[in-house]
Amino acid sequence: MNPDYLEKVSQSFDRAASTYEQWTPIQKLIGTDLLERLQWLKMSPQNILDVGAGTGRLSHILNKQYKQANVYSIDIAPNMLKQARQHAPLSQHICADAAQLPFADHSIDLLVSNLMLQWCNDVVAVFAEFARVLKPDGALFFSTFGPDTLKELRQSWASVDNAQHVNHFWDMHEYGDALLHVGLTNPVMDVERFQFSYQDVHSLMKELKGMGAHNVTAGRPHALMGKGKFKMMLAAYEEYRLADGLFPATYEVIYGHAWGKKPSGTVMIPISEIKRNTDKL
Repeated sequence: MNPDYLEKVSQSFDRAASTYEQWTPIQKLIGTDLLERLQWLKMSPQNILDVGAGTGRLSHILNKQYKQANVYSIDIAPNMLKQARQHAPLSQHICADAAQLPFADHSIDLLVSNLMLQWCNDVVAVFAEFARVLKPDGALFFSTFGPDTLKELRQSWASVDNAQHVNHFWDMHEYGDALLHVGLTNPVMDVERFQFSYQDVHSLMKELKGMGAHNVTAGRPHALMGKGKFKMMLAAYEEYRLADGLFPATYEVIYGHAWGKKPSGTVMIPISEIKRNTDKL
């Protein structure tokens, strides 16, 4: 990924690390949902990667759930890993780029990633790296934001100017296509939507900044933009005020899982085709 972009992402989450836990209700909620999806997984993984581990909440639970496994907590922000060492002391903590994982080919049994992919500017490269390190029978589980995320904030800014003040998020089908493109197999995708409410839009913006969402808060007032535009955005957001006086913020969450890349030369034959050939015997 772009080195300048990576540096900005790292710095943004480094700044947020010390107070990150108090500003991340959505991460905690989605992380819990993601781990619940592992319950049907019939495997005893030896090596587990938590990519974009942040403060280590998922890593800690994975250590408890798979007591015999080696859990590796990967994050690009050194200060996040300092927090992770406190929250998940049994994990091995590594500062690394998701698109350049320091692991051997086909060495990982289970790879999880909670709300990290939306900050990657080359998701295909990241998925290609996931495909490289996963064993052929290894499993990938991830969550990320979809295009309806923060739609109220995006549309309020759109009424002010044509600048991109809120991140563009991929949709479910783009993630599914990317998984297939890199050779990961049997991808399954689904979407859920959540709505959080805030006393005012400033509270929402403060939360986004607190969780290190640097691009999402690019529209916050500063000298170059001018406070006038920010006030216009606030006025436009009034359209979404709820009956109880609170302001909504929608999060579209995409969940996905897939299996490892099959060795070169492997032929996948659909069950329906096998039956059809048998009928001819």
